Amino acid sequence: MTARHTRRKPAARRRRSFRWQLWLTLCAAAGFLFLLAVGSIARRLAATGNTGQTRFDAIIVLGSPADSDGNPRPAQLARVTEAVHEYERGVAPRLILTGAAVANRFVEAEVMARTAEAQGIPASSLLIERNAHDTIHNACYAVRIMKQHGWQSAEVIDTPSQSPRAGLIFSKTPIAWRIHAAPPLGPVSGATHAWNWTLETLKTARYELWARHTESCTP
Repeated sequence: MTARHTRRKPAARRRRSFRWQLWLTLCAAAGFLFLLAVGSIARRLAATGNTGQTRFDAIIVLGSPADSDGNPRPAQLARVTEAVHEYERGVAPRLILTGAAVANRFVEAEVMARTAEAQGIPASSLLIERNAHDTIHNACYAVRIMKQHGWQSAEVIDTPSQSPRAGLIFSKTPIAWRIHAAPPLGPVSGATHAWNWTLETLKTARYELWARHTESCTP
């Protein structure tokens, strides 16, 4: 074999490898854009409620992680603070706080309950759901608590970025509900907003294409 042929083979292999890498990159980009499109459309079409009532049996506060010291992170604090405001406005006489220890050893619902009590809500008005590991089960387990007490309506407190996905999930529940987005407690940078939107759009696509079919839960 001549030296020229020896040099050609590695060059040909490199070209084939480059073409495969380019093809895989294009496929990954197309898949990513497809998921963004599915999630974006679903978010745009998501309901914000199925009732026009302004008073409810309960306020459901969806779970959000505490920090590694067991203190509420900004998103969690914003949800609890808004739920407290709604309670004080007379929207509902009780809070259902839902969320397990997902990100660390601290149970989200328990941290939220302590935060609500620190803001003046009596313990008798707090119901703690400690087992939900995602938004689907936040909704399912909270509605189970409602059914056990004969309650039929709830205002759902969530962050703005997650609210559309929460709306899609609660639309599958047998209660009267309304989503109420908790405003952030401080300014949110453009980069953070873009990240939250992208992450939630992908989560919404996952819910529409997969989770709602495979991770169903009966309240």
